[in-house]
Amino acid sequence: MEMSRSIVIRNARIMTMEGPMIERGAVRIAEGRLIEVSSRTEPDHDNDEDALVIEADGRLLTPGLIDPHTHLGIDEEGVGWEGDDYNETSEPVTPHLRALDGIYSFDRGFAEAAEAGITTVQVLPGSANVIGGLMCCLKVLPGALLEEMLMLHPSGLKMALGENPKKYHGAAAGRAPLTRMGIAGLIREQFVKAAIYMQEREAAGAAQAGRDLRMEALVLALQRRIPVRVHAHRADDIETAVRIGKEFGLDLTVEHATEGRRLAHLLAKNGVDCCIGPTLSSRSKVELREMGWETYAALHEAGVRISFTTDHPVLPIQYLPMSAGLAVRAGLSAEAAWRGLTLNAARHLRLSERTGSLKPGKDADLVLWDGDPVTEGGQAELTIAGGRITFDSSK
Repeated sequence: MEMSRSIVIRNARIMTMEGPMIERGAVRIAEGRLIEVSSRTEPDHDNDEDALVIEADGRLLTPGLIDPHTHLGIDEEGVGWEGDDYNETSEPVTPHLRALDGIYSFDRGFAEAAEAGITTVQVLPGSANVIGGLMCCLKVLPGALLEEMLMLHPSGLKMALGENPKKYHGAAAGRAPLTRMGIAGLIREQFVKAAIYMQEREAAGAAQAGRDLRMEALVLALQRRIPVRVHAHRADDIETAVRIGKEFGLDLTVEHATEGRRLAHLLAKNGVDCCIGPTLSSRSKVELREMGWETYAALHEAGVRISFTTDHPVLPIQYLPMSAGLAVRAGLSAEAAWRGLTLNAARHLRLSERTGSLKPGKDADLVLWDGDPVTEGGQAELTIAGGRITFDSSK
């Protein structure tokens, strides 16, 4: 996929996410980067006569949307078991697995994400295992090879608490973990082993010590080189995640946080980011009984940095902006919703230096809308990811 030519979008109403709204301005894109974000209606592009000039006519221009928690391409839609590559349920502890190895980059979900204005996603292993493996962040470039889409690998270590590990291993296979105590015990056991492994390698010298891929993944987390992202819905599981995070000094995020409002101040006190959702779905299991749109506002008001997830394909990824709109109807401010879709999500992924706002030097990830998708139900008319037009409603 070739890098697109330079692009100028002029006469736009620009939401930068790092400053006030520019009521009438322009942006200039070259080499996949934002070169200029200006309150001038016509940016300086005299030296680029071949630039594609797009007239916004006062429409809203925003950063590209970000879904920090998906199974896009690794849990394919419409193909059944053959495309189900996100849960290696043969054992409960698999830190050495890499989501990267299971992603089909031509999954139709990438095109649907671009149509919804989504430019960045994180793809995680599933939540069947206590420790599920390593995840990665992708630029949404429909039709591209995976290596072209890759932004960050590994971007975190997946762990899961609660019903899912109990179901897939205890109930289905009759092996540990059968209980929440068993889940926490397995996690602690693995991190202690990893700490010993790290010490032994340091003492022996890396060149002399044997490698253990499982331990290497856990060491990345112990050294805070990657975050640990914990699937946790119920309040007790969220508390366990925070407890274990403090015990081992982990860089922790909570994924889903369905009952997060019950302990919002605990999460805020410990600086734990929460990626909430998918709330536009059924209460399909016990952990989801307390699911509600009020969780977003409750966590935000307590000082927790929040973002939104569709958990695609649990909720199809194109409903990400709709989810933010429903959270606003339940009391979240529109400004907080937009931050959750963009800059907060980028910070959740540790990618805010590259994306999440419109600022010169950042990746050219941006969307032109026919109306505000959060407050007006607007639809994307043009999506640009990394300087490439990935969706154009006029074609």
